[in-house]
Parts: sequence; structure tokens; C-alpha cells
Amino acid sequence: MARSLSESPDIAVLLPCYNEAATIGAVVGGFRAALPDAHIHVYDNNSTDGTALHAMLAGAQVVRERRQGKGHVVRRMFADIDADIYIIADGDGTYAPEDAEELVRTLLTERADMVVGTRRGVHDDAGRQGHALGNRLFNILYRAIFGPDFTDIFSGYRAFSRRFVKSFPAVSGGFEIETEMSVHASRLKLPVSELELHYGRRPEGSHSKLSTFRDGGKILWMFAMLMKETRPFAFFGTISALFMLASFGFMGPVLAEYFATGLVSRMPTWVLSTALAMISIMLFTAGVILDSVARARAEQLRIHYMSLAAPVSARDKTLPTTLDGKKAEAA
Repeated sequence: MARSLSESPDIAVLLPCYNEAATIGAVVGGFRAALPDAHIHVYDNNSTDGTALHAMLAGAQVVRERRQGKGHVVRRMFADIDADIYIIADGDGTYAPEDAEELVRTLLTERADMVVGTRRGVHDDAGRQGHALGNRLFNILYRAIFGPDFTDIFSGYRAFSRRFVKSFPAVSGGFEIETEMSVHASRLKLPVSELELHYGRRPEGSHSKLSTFRDGGKILWMFAMLMKETRPFAFFGTISALFMLASFGFMGPVLAEYFATGLVSRMPTWVLSTALAMISIMLFTAGVILDSVARARAEQLRIHYMSLAAPVSARDKTLPTTLDGKKAEAA
């Protein structure tokens, strides 16, 4: 049942972690100082360096998720935890906890379902060689396929409304989960916002788990799968056009010979071109049918989303207590 927002909203800070013992204590402490009334949840993903103990000693509620991968952890968090507003960040200390208050304020004042803390300068320097170029290329590809809603689809620092969290299917298993969140918002045309924030560097002794080529390949595969699921006509139509172009390429010389001589000397080429044309027509037909199915699924997701409480209704004017104890005013 949806929670009433007549009082200050219940805020949950979610920190998925894997071997972040060097930083998790300071991260938990930072969020406790920035949002004193929030509940801090650390989900430990099979760490071997004592991350869970450090998080617990810092005051976080710690749960273990045995399925390896950030997507599995986020799916478990979204299913387990009940709150009005969710803040998700990494446990590596690269995001500033003091920015969480501004994320919450933006979510409430703009009545958005997701606010993405875009990383300042990440397209110029992402901390590792090749990551800045990869960030830029994947963001360009995202906007070309799914729309112009986001400029930093890989940011792990976000604020969500309850209705976003409880309507998000979360099928990804790894680092591609942020891409899936963005596609979910674009697909349902949810109100979203971006807020440019400082992006720090990992401290000494902390190492990234992101593999440039392995995780880049998974994200590219996720792009293709999400396009197939959410825009099947464009997906199958593009493949269909490629098959038809190949068919015309083989068919052209055979037809030219036939019109000139009345003979078909390259029968295998003619059969191949005909087969390619038939495959193209079948792919086009599949795209048309699946497009109707995708629209029906989007309608169902949208109806479920609308059955949940909005972040701020007309009667809810109260924003969370700020660090200096004052109440922020609704815009």
C-alpha cells in the first residue's frame, strides 16, 4: 500500500558494495551526516575484505546478496526496502554524500520520478583510459535509439520516487542496470531530471571492478536487447532492410541478364536472393506484430506505475529537514 507523504518523507539510502572496505565506513558516515533521518542500507555482494563489518560498525543496515553483480543487488534492494524516496550511490567514495539533499529537493520540487546526478567532466576524464570515450559514445548511441532524456546514463548517483522503484522490472545482472533504469524512464515517458554534481576519484587502496571491454560488451548487448523489447519495429525493420539490400545486390545482375538474354544462367544466385528477400519480409512482419505487443506491455507498465502514489501530491508540501534544521519550501 502506498505510503502517505503528509509528513517528511521516509528516505532510504542504498549502497550496493563489493570489496569496498577502504571506503564504505566514510561513505556511510557521510550519508548519516547529510541525511540524519534516512535509513542507510548496505547490500554486500560477497565481499572478502570485511566490507560488511565496516558498514555495520558505521551504522548501516547490512544484508548479503549472494548473486554476483550490481544488477542483482539493485533488484534485491528495490524489492526488499520500502520507503518514499530512494537514494542510490556507490560505496567507493566517488560521489559526495552532501549532494544527496539537493537530489531529494530536486525530486520533490520538480515532482520527478528519477533525478540523475550527472558526473561533471566524466566525458573528458572518467578516471581510466578509454572510459571517457566509451561514456561519450554510449551516451550518443543511447540518445539516437531511445531519445534525448539523459546525458550521463552510467551515473550511479540517483534519487527515485517510490513509484519508480516499485514499477521498475530490473532484469539486468551487472553494471548495465543504470542503462535499464534510463530506458525504463524513457519508455514510460516518466518525469525525470538531471543535476550536475562533482565526481571524485577513488582513494588509495580502492580499485574499480569495471572491466572496460567485458562490461562494455555487456552494455552494448543490453542496448540491443532493450531496443528489441521496447522498439521492435525499429530493431527488426533495420535488420529487414539489410537483408533486402543484400537480396537486391544478388538479384540485380541476374535480372539484368534475364532482361538482356531471356536466360537465367546463375540459378543458385537467384535462389539465394529470393531466400534473402523472404527472410527480409518475415523480419518486417515480426517487427510489425511485436511492435503491437510492446505497446500493450508499455500500457500495462504505465497503468501499474499510475496506480502508485506520486512523489508529491497537491496536499503534500513538506520537504525533508535540511542539515541546519530548517524546512525547505516547495517551489
